[in-house]
Amino acid sequence: MITFKDKIVFITGGSRGIGAACVRLFHQAGAKVIFSFKENKNAADALVNSFATNLPFALQIDFNSENDIVKKVVFILTHFGRIDILVNNAGVWKYGEADKISLEDWNATIQINLTSTFLVTKEVLPSMKKNKFGRIINISSTAGQRGEPFYSHYAASKGGIISYTKSLASELGKFNINTNCVAPGWVDTEMVSSVFSDEAYKEKERKAIPVQRIATAEDIAGPVLFLASDLARHINGEILNVNGGSILCG
Repeated sequence: MITFKDKIVFITGGSRGIGAACVRLFHQAGAKVIFSFKENKNAADALVNSFATNLPFALQIDFNSENDIVKKVVFILTHFGRIDILVNNAGVWKYGEADKISLEDWNATIQINLTSTFLVTKEVLPSMKKNKFGRIINISSTAGQRGEPFYSHYAASKGGIISYTKSLASELGKFNINTNCVAPGWVDTEMVSSVFSDEAYKEKERKAIPVQRIATAEDIAGPVLFLASDLARHINGEILNVNGGSILCG
């Protein structure tokens, strides 16, 4: 029932984790997928080459550089004609006690998680407005809804994404551009491998989740695919929690 045939999808941070799972699902649904990667070209190439046909297109982007972001989005629009669906997924998650986080670390987290989301979206919107169609899905976190001790900079960036999502939803709906957000809880990806290397801690967190399992990247990619589909055409400004019931935010 869900198909993205003839749709152009751009996924930031698509070479691993949630982003890579989104690449696979959108490809499976028939979309032409472009995804960005930061540094690991080998991982990006391996993902592209894992498909037999309609190969995704990998594009290296420095999300610390406004100039590079603008340049690469212009490249996509020039070579592919448009972007129908934008998934803002690129992000970082680093430990930091509130009284010890350096300004450098604070700014780096805000830049990658929040500011790059704004910059990419800003560059994509004129094309979506012109075409009178767009679907934007931003990846936030339960941390952006309830806060998270020792990751206050991360929580602040993800909370900003939630407010940004709601603002865009109100502003852009009249252009047939729907903006929504997926807010995962724990997801077993490379990003959290350092904390989950402690098996006792991982088991403790698993048991604290009502459904008794930690999400996979595919568990997050599925809701992203749904929000981008015609099945969700009347959903706009929604923050979809995907956490197994561990955090019940309104």
